[in-house]
Amino acid sequence: MMKNNKIDGTLPMNEALEKRTVRRLTLRIVPFIMLLYFIAYLDRVNIGFAALTMNSDVGLSQAAFGFGAGVFFIGYFLFEVPSNLILHRVGARVWIARIMLSWGVISAAMAFVQGPISFYVLRFLLGVAEAGFFPGIILYLSYWFPARHRAGITAMFMAAVPISIALGSPLSGALLGLDGLMGMKGWQWMFLIEAAPAIVLSGVVLVYLTDRPEKAKWLEDDERAWLVDTMNSEQSATEQAHGSASVLKALTDLRVLALALVYFGTSAGLYTLGIWAPQIIAQFGVSPLATGFINAIPPIFAVAAMIFWARRSDRTGERHWHVIVACLVAAAGLLLAANATGLVMVVAALVLVNVGVSSAKPPLWSMPTQFLSGAASAAGIAAINSIGNLGGFAGPTIIGWIKSTTGGYEGGLIAVGVSLLVSAALVLLLRGPRPQAAALPDH
Repeated sequence: MMKNNKIDGTLPMNEALEKRTVRRLTLRIVPFIMLLYFIAYLDRVNIGFAALTMNSDVGLSQAAFGFGAGVFFIGYFLFEVPSNLILHRVGARVWIARIMLSWGVISAAMAFVQGPISFYVLRFLLGVAEAGFFPGIILYLSYWFPARHRAGITAMFMAAVPISIALGSPLSGALLGLDGLMGMKGWQWMFLIEAAPAIVLSGVVLVYLTDRPEKAKWLEDDERAWLVDTMNSEQSATEQAHGSASVLKALTDLRVLALALVYFGTSAGLYTLGIWAPQIIAQFGVSPLATGFINAIPPIFAVAAMIFWARRSDRTGERHWHVIVACLVAAAGLLLAANATGLVMVVAALVLVNVGVSSAKPPLWSMPTQFLSGAASAAGIAAINSIGNLGGFAGPTIIGWIKSTTGGYEGGLIAVGVSLLVSAALVLLLRGPRPQAAALPDH
């Protein structure tokens, strides 16, 4: 490459080309995948608001609700790796469109839950339908963005989760107010209305997404050439440093299994928030609409924190301590929530949990692509996500069971906090030499 040529006497040509290409990629890809994840997460956790009225309507106990909320992740776990391998083979465009269409239809069917059994079955099927979406996007980003930009880009994508909570909470609370319209309950309208965008966007995905950089006609010729060359060079470097791993080797790699356990703790924290936070807030006697607005406060802080933390991780090239510190912050928030005696203290605790959990994930997801590539990367990322997301089953289920047994949330919140402390300890054990090559150049 032309490393010493200058443009306008300022940036070297390759740096200017990199900056221009990454900016174009970011504007083209990131807002759209954020929108997709916004809808995915909203459809995954809106049962937290539905529960405010649905549980009594269809006869769900706290334990039954917690189990049903978590059983989503059993279906997710079983089909995650196969789904991501299919995506790697057939391309993101077709497979993500399929995922969105099927999850939209099943999410809409949640409006017709009649009792515990139908609730369990539909939540399980929703997990099956959505399996592969998140790791598929993480894999997709690894096709398009060089490693030194990946944590920051992943943070922008994952900011869709706290944004989904911040915007979706008031929306879900307001839709519950449609109770009685056309003879239907408010929670039924919520499921139907919030499922519609996934079905519509499945068609948009087929038109908008591009599978690989080589096919990106919307890039300039020099941008496309630089990107293809850079990504091929990174893949070769990864294979030379760590070997060309097979799918089976990736699935049995101790680093993959350790990262899956780390992700287990962060998922338990994330879905404790998404599914139980509305009920934790509502116990202080506020209305569903007010609950929605209060629940929107913590994720606003999380968006700013996760983007700042991910960019710092990219700038320094350090991943491990960025995950450890974030997990400790989230654990502290859960322990504070367990001992909170008023609404203000609960909101402050939820801010800490949101900030910690959200900030841990982007640097964590930058770690597997440092030693995996190709089909092994597809399998490894999916394995980390599928095993780790069992925390999304464990967290809500434990809290529901303890709530039914003790009448309070304290024991469950402490248990999830401990799981995040274990995550921090595991990352500390994984910590190796700082990857010098990952640091961004100063412009």
